[in-house]
Amino acid sequence: MKLDQQFPIMHYCLSGHPTLPCNVLKFKSTTIMLDCGLDMTSTLSFLPLPLVHSARLSKLPGWVTKDGNTQFEKELKECSGRVFVDSVPEFCLPETDLIDLSTVDVILISNYHCMMALPYITERSGFTGTVYATEPTVQIGRLLMEELVNFIERVPKAQSATLWKHKDVQRLLPAPLKDAVDVFTWKKCYTMQEVNAALSKIQLVGYSQKIELFGAVQVTPLSSGYALGSSNWIIQSHYEKVSYVSGSSLLTTHPQPMDQTSLKNSDVLILTGLTQIPTANPDGMVGEFCSNLAMTIRSGGNVLVPCYPSGVIYDLLECLYQYTDSAGLSSIPFYFISPVANSSLEFSQIFAEWLCHNKQNKVYLPEPPFPHAELIQSNKLKHYPSIHGDFSNDFKQPCVVFTGHPTLRFGDVVHFMELWGKSNLNTIIFTEPDFSYLDALAPYQPLAMKCVYCPIDTRLNFIQVSKLLKEVQPLHVVVPEQYTQPPAAQAHRSDLMIDSQPPPMSYHRAEVLALPFKRRYEKIEIMPELAESLVPLEIKPGISLATVSAVLHTKDNKHVLQPPPKVVPPPASKKRKRPTEESPETQHFKPLLSGSIPVDQFVQTLEKHGFSDVKIEDTVKGHIVHLQEAETLIQFEEDSTHIICEHDERLRVTLRDLVLKFLQKF
Repeated sequence: MKLDQQFPIMHYCLSGHPTLPCNVLKFKSTTIMLDCGLDMTSTLSFLPLPLVHSARLSKLPGWVTKDGNTQFEKELKECSGRVFVDSVPEFCLPETDLIDLSTVDVILISNYHCMMALPYITERSGFTGTVYATEPTVQIGRLLMEELVNFIERVPKAQSATLWKHKDVQRLLPAPLKDAVDVFTWKKCYTMQEVNAALSKIQLVGYSQKIELFGAVQVTPLSSGYALGSSNWIIQSHYEKVSYVSGSSLLTTHPQPMDQTSLKNSDVLILTGLTQIPTANPDGMVGEFCSNLAMTIRSGGNVLVPCYPSGVIYDLLECLYQYTDSAGLSSIPFYFISPVANSSLEFSQIFAEWLCHNKQNKVYLPEPPFPHAELIQSNKLKHYPSIHGDFSNDFKQPCVVFTGHPTLRFGDVVHFMELWGKSNLNTIIFTEPDFSYLDALAPYQPLAMKCVYCPIDTRLNFIQVSKLLKEVQPLHVVVPEQYTQPPAAQAHRSDLMIDSQPPPMSYHRAEVLALPFKRRYEKIEIMPELAESLVPLEIKPGISLATVSAVLHTKDNKHVLQPPPKVVPPPASKKRKRPTEESPETQHFKPLLSGSIPVDQFVQTLEKHGFSDVKIEDTVKGHIVHLQEAETLIQFEEDSTHIICEHDERLRVTLRDLVLKFLQKF
């Protein structure tokens, strides 16, 4: 069925962070949220939360304005020329005013890093829909949220700073606080109660599983190759297909490889979550990580690796497992400290069906797919929920410590920064690309320990994206505006942006975009008894038409043609009634006409019927036949014919009948 109106698909951008996306699609009658990433860069504006009392942090001077105003001394502290908020860290949420979040029907999650804002949306907006995600995404996402809540809640802060957020105050502050955007929308961390409530709304899905949404559209998760259970999503109706590609990787690491084939034939491909360090090779960074670690250990120092409790840490432990023996470091202990360390290591071993083929094979040998099981058995890797308890008894130096949080603002990492920061024998190695390592280190300056930046980001780079787009060939590409221009620090690098034909459409935070195609067709089913009554007539070889009188029934976005109800004639009455209009069910429909009229043959027919003064004129839309003596015009166009004949109805009817001889009736 062709629609009288064309309905655009609307795209709402709720996040300005391309690797922590939050977008909303209005597709047919369905409102779909694509990811709900939480921007944690806002926490870099706050002082760290130390697990053990820090004399250094407690003695930092309060910030005083240039004119000597001291009213902000309690809220703002100064450290090595930078000003920090002395309060519980707050997070930058997705936009909440651009669209009524209670109208969102479903949320599709692509990976566990892109669901960290879920409790804010499901528990504080009136959301009543369903969330779809794979099992590893949900379980590891739960661990990340649980760790975050634990880090924040175990170091309670008495005060909550708000004075500095007022615009007239904020503009007086030094950068980067002065440049922070929408600070009044920043929120404190959610609670475990909200986390559990949010996760209860999730429905688990598997790769290539087709999920019907209200009969309007169908959504399907595909392996994205980036992390355990990470997904890209296909959103399609009978005539339109939108692909959502977020956080994908073509590198061979531990997850299942990316499914590229299913992305073909897309009308629109929304692309986000590319690598944050396009110039760094992940393999090269891993090599640099290992060599810097070995150098520090050999010189008697300790190595601190701020990390998330899942993801890259699995690959790092695997590389170190192979590297330490050959480097003669097999006696050095590795400590993994996180409230969820034990669960994370266990989960990575049990999600066999979500792993790449090589690791799946190990499960059936049987061998653990990851070598950290062997590291734990041989006592080379030890894991603890925190620095308190057993860890303090087992702790030996020199060592390597993996712990969170990568912002260096909360978690056990704060303790090690205070403990090891004063010695140049020690090294901190940054592997997570989400935060500026210079901003992360700012509240610890001056710092003696060495700092190494080895960001490991396996997500797609621009060269890989270019190849992917050439292979899957979407009609249109939609990307965050950051991907349509080179990075500010490398303005000459035109290869560090997306180059596609046609040029990609871009969006930014709080922008509404009409996607570049419109719905024009709907699928209609026809009832069997109605189909049996059709009498198709061939109008040209291979094409037959049939007219149908039916009632269109629409429910749950499904359209069905049903036979019209049989009308019972009213009982005969002797009384004369006024003639009334026929009901639609009893009206006699005019026949439909099909075909084209060959003008030369039509003119010959006119001459046979006594019209000799015929003149033909070609027009842009067709032809005009002029009967000069009768002062009559016959206009032939592609989809219509007009007979213009004044005050001679008999002549008009004659000409009409001659025209109808050349057409087929239905």
